[in-house]
Amino acid sequence: MSAAARGLKSVSRAALSWKPTGLAQQTLAAAVSRSGVGLHSGKTTTATLLPARAGEGRYFVVEGEDTRVAAEVGNAEGQSPLCTTLRSECGVARVRTVEHLLSAMEALAVDNCRVEVSSGDEIPLLDGSAQEWVEAIRGAGLCAAEDVSGQNLEKMAPKIDEAVYLRKDDCFVAAFPSSQIHITYGIDFPKAPPIGSQWFNTFLDADIYSTKIAPARTFCIFEEVEKMRSAGLIKGGSLENAMVCSMTDGWLNPPLRFEDEPCRHKILDLIGDFSLLARNGSQGFPIAHVVAYKAGHALHTKFLHHLLGKITADQ
Repeated sequence: MSAAARGLKSVSRAALSWKPTGLAQQTLAAAVSRSGVGLHSGKTTTATLLPARAGEGRYFVVEGEDTRVAAEVGNAEGQSPLCTTLRSECGVARVRTVEHLLSAMEALAVDNCRVEVSSGDEIPLLDGSAQEWVEAIRGAGLCAAEDVSGQNLEKMAPKIDEAVYLRKDDCFVAAFPSSQIHITYGIDFPKAPPIGSQWFNTFLDADIYSTKIAPARTFCIFEEVEKMRSAGLIKGGSLENAMVCSMTDGWLNPPLRFEDEPCRHKILDLIGDFSLLARNGSQGFPIAHVVAYKAGHALHTKFLHHLLGKITADQ
């Protein structure tokens, strides 16, 4: 058994099929940029979103590297703590903390996009949510994407035809057949009572995402900050771009945007990670009822690998 699969338990792989949507693939109508501090590097970087041709999908180009880094699950690093990191197939170029931007692009149907990253290899954290990315995308507008021949291509969507789950200890991701995208997520932080146990349940479309999911900010436990920084992580984290909760003193930078903001942010991350199922301008998030509990980035992407038959789990 591979190291990636060790400790994972599963029930059958889903029959994953691809369904025509009847919609043309889309791209941005204009370029748009945002600059800000990277969560882990602490460096100020810029991400410029540019229109791309139909069939190209979403991909990153890091300044100083000639290689495209496709936003596909095969390029996701398995051991990337507290964020999702993509690396080119040749292993040279990488881009970190892509999940918030990809989440917004997936939810708003930006199917094809070239993202140029400058002054570093990390996507700006902005305010810790996906709200500014939603505003940027809506400001640029969308249009039908054309391929090199000037033709539109139909957008395909993955569909779950058979129930499947993947579990590690008491954490799991499951997907069940459904006629529409439905997400249920649960978290549990017993050592931080203001967070505690939370569940959030939602259907997914652009308007629901923009109002109920995108504004939810990333969060951390105050007592764990020093340990993370000692490990070279969250150098760019601050009270301006993350909600910080103390085990004893509660939220250090209220107010919350939602009572269950931490749980909503986990759904934001899930959408970004599941967008990596896309390729060639297809939809990434599967048509299914996805249920996750205490999962996190690593289990999200392992689940996608499992769907695609790329890992073997204990039966």
